[in-house]
Amino acid sequence: MIADRQFRSDLYYRLNVFPIRVPPLRERKEDIPQLVSYFVQKFARQMQKKIDSIPPLVMGGLTTWEWPGNIRELENFIERAVILTRGRSLEPPLGELRKRNTVELPQVADRKVEPLVGERTNLQNDKTSIADDYGRKQRDEIIRALAACKGRVGGADGAAACLGVNRTTLLARMKKFGIYAKQYA
Repeated sequence: MIADRQFRSDLYYRLNVFPIRVPPLRERKEDIPQLVSYFVQKFARQMQKKIDSIPPLVMGGLTTWEWPGNIRELENFIERAVILTRGRSLEPPLGELRKRNTVELPQVADRKVEPLVGERTNLQNDKTSIADDYGRKQRDEIIRALAACKGRVGGADGAAACLGVNRTTLLARMKKFGIYAKQYA
């Protein structure tokens, strides 16, 4: 944006006096139950509903989701859940979370590549095994997309488009998992 003269270069440096790094919600899962409780109370009060419990399975499902849209995504999801809840116990549409993470990949040599689903329905007390399992699934999903797209990351026929994420997001995830596109070209 600076090169296109849409953002003043000196403004960036004026704003960058004391940078504050707030980690994404996926890195601070322990905050999710408090945020969920807060948002449920907030929206129940706005909609004049009486919601006084959040089932443990629901909280477990909300805690294991990665929340790529961070707190805004969580807030919007809880608002929708409060709207849909008919009783006194929160009834969020957890199926929506899994559907949004399903990826359809293109055909490869007349054989359809099976999509991996970021589904975590088996909620265990061991959060690290759930996170490890999700990480493995995400890594496999990226590898399958790269293989299907012949190592191409960006563009309309690239792996990022297949996965429904930005190219830069995919590159960051590839770096995180130690995946190199050249291996799949």
